[in-house]
Amino acid sequence: MAVLLLADVTNGQLSTDAVAKALTAVASLGDVHVLVAGQGGDAAAAEAATLAGVSKVLFAGDHGFCHTLAEPVADLIKGLSGDYSHIAAPATSDAKNVLPRVAALLDVMVISDVTAVVDAETFERPIYAGNAIQTVKSGDPVKVMTIRTAGFDAAAAGGSAPVEAIDTGATSGLSEWVEDKVAASDRPELTSAGIVVSGGRGVGSEDDFKIIEALADKLGAAVGASRAAVDSGFAPNDWQVGQTGKVVAPDLYVAVGISGAIQHLAGMKDSKIIVAINKDEEAPIFQVADFGLVADLFDAVPELTEKL
Repeated sequence: MAVLLLADVTNGQLSTDAVAKALTAVASLGDVHVLVAGQGGDAAAAEAATLAGVSKVLFAGDHGFCHTLAEPVADLIKGLSGDYSHIAAPATSDAKNVLPRVAALLDVMVISDVTAVVDAETFERPIYAGNAIQTVKSGDPVKVMTIRTAGFDAAAAGGSAPVEAIDTGATSGLSEWVEDKVAASDRPELTSAGIVVSGGRGVGSEDDFKIIEALADKLGAAVGASRAAVDSGFAPNDWQVGQTGKVVAPDLYVAVGISGAIQHLAGMKDSKIIVAINKDEEAPIFQVADFGLVADLFDAVPELTEKL
């Protein structure tokens, strides 16, 4: 058996953390071949080849695969699928766009957000906002799945897999790339940050969210937010942590003014250490917190920032 792992590549750069963690998840299933698609991805392919556990890197350098356009990339994967028992990718927005199309083309199910690989046919995934774990056994000839990378350690570097060029060209003209609008930030990327400081509805306003950002900057952390804070306009959408936002599992998660709704907990409860600051001692967030401080965040956070 062999596994085809679709690499997450942005502007020619490999999302090393996501790919390395997905590689760890599927390593037990057989030889792992990493697919890098898109013109200008030479460096990404070379970097993927250095990950321990990669047997081979396939590089499809046609311009039509750039920006991971779902239709041509799905067609590419379908054409390669005959050699693989499993097709996987880290559960990024690109993969969630591509792999369901792949599954449809192959007439198989897609298994999303896999958190554990039991064996070649059996996988675990969260349901009901993470309150239950579903064990899925698939009899499909090809298993198509996205990996929730938060629960896996990244594969180490040190490999030296060969890179094989694929001369297949993109043929689908169903969609075209127009532009990316990405907010630039000096802070770490939210899903791969070692420390995350998140603010909730209790922060009160967009201006007051600056105290969350100040604490994050002091810690060298990424900034997150609850859905309530995002919906209230206190923070941008790409900061949202939770069931309908991003799933994180940093070494340290600081929840400030967040009550701990079930949807938010689904996105951060796998964090190694959780610190909660909330003036409501009955807030559900304290049930999952390793350390809880019952205090007014407007007093506690500036003081914490100053002492740090």
